[in-house]
Amino acid sequence: MKQNSIKAILLTFSLMLLLMVLYPLAMWGIAQLSPNQGKGFLVADKNNQHYYENIGQSFSKDHYFWGRPSAVDYNAAGSGASNKGSNNEEYLQEVEKRLNDFLQKNPTVKKEDIPVDLITASGSGLDPNISVQGAIVQVDRIAKARGLDHEKVKELIDNQIEKPLLGSLGPDKINVLKLNIELDKLSK
Repeated sequence: MKQNSIKAILLTFSLMLLLMVLYPLAMWGIAQLSPNQGKGFLVADKNNQHYYENIGQSFSKDHYFWGRPSAVDYNAAGSGASNKGSNNEEYLQEVEKRLNDFLQKNPTVKKEDIPVDLITASGSGLDPNISVQGAIVQVDRIAKARGLDHEKVKELIDNQIEKPLLGSLGPDKINVLKLNIELDKLSK
């Protein structure tokens, strides 16, 4: 019994050293080799306020493109999903409310044209991107709210499309923060 206890204590301390010291140091070292040393990518707007490019932001005003809903209210400290299944009544009511709110603010859009990424939260609750279709269905609302030509807004969307990794790993996407910053520049 004493011999097993000593082995268990040694294993515990070995794992603590590995997982609490060596692994974090290795991840920190790898981060130092990455662009911006693992501190995130900052984007500045016209007022020189800085935002993180890869963290979803809350945009709810009619003159901005809206991003994916967040199950954590865009709180990066509490990243996570709602963990409600697709047949959960409360979840379905929440999605239905998002759908109805979107249709109310975007009356020219048909229900079947709304992509799922505009009414369902991502797994992290902080997805900074939407689909190209997610941006296109918002053009009428934004053009009207800002007094811009529809074609100008569509051209802005086309210029912000990010292609998939290696040309085929994932869909085309648009970073909502960068799109809205460019939209503000266009509206000067």
